[in-house]
Amino acid sequence: MIFPTYQTEAELKLSGIENIAGCDEVGAGPLAGPVVAAVCILEDGDYETRSEDKWYFRVRDSKTVPEAERETLAAEIKSHSKAYGIGEATVEEIDALNILNARLLAMQRAVVDMLSKIPDAKDIYVLVDGKFIIPDLSVNNIKQKALVSGDQKVLSIAAASIIAKVYRDAIMKDLDIKYPKYGFSKHKGYGTAAHIKAIKEFGATKVHRKSFLKNII
Repeated sequence: MIFPTYQTEAELKLSGIENIAGCDEVGAGPLAGPVVAAVCILEDGDYETRSEDKWYFRVRDSKTVPEAERETLAAEIKSHSKAYGIGEATVEEIDALNILNARLLAMQRAVVDMLSKIPDAKDIYVLVDGKFIIPDLSVNNIKQKALVSGDQKVLSIAAASIIAKVYRDAIMKDLDIKYPKYGFSKHKGYGTAAHIKAIKEFGATKVHRKSFLKNII
């Protein structure tokens, strides 16, 4: 199992940057539900040693973390963050903008949400998971860097991925109550055989991404 480190953040801190945020999104692939992004600035601390007595010992890419453990880790991450933010892009925005632009929009909204909680922060550097940087952050004098597989390498990005995943899973559980025939609480909107069967049998709901269903219905 791959565990991320704090090396990238530490190097930036040595250059004089005080607030280093990790940003990631979840939910790009599902057939239903929003795409959700999170960003967080971990509190200052000694992250050089990864041992079982450290709160961040099990923090890693959310895709490799069991659901029950994710919820525990999300609470720990929030309690050890200077600030964090969450942003969403709706199903309608996904269909209108395409999934890439919707992902970036959700990230942008997460950063804006975080900034509202630390209005006096002057230097913020965002480490973004993936190939693309977030649009329109330069107006806030925010520097950023995109890192492919950042959620596997960078601790703050992995932490953000867990916050985002827990938040989106909660949305899908709520949608399961509203649309009980589709099994959203089990597959979280992904295109499982059971989900596709339900779509073909009962049709698409307003929380389904119509642009993702062209080869299904």
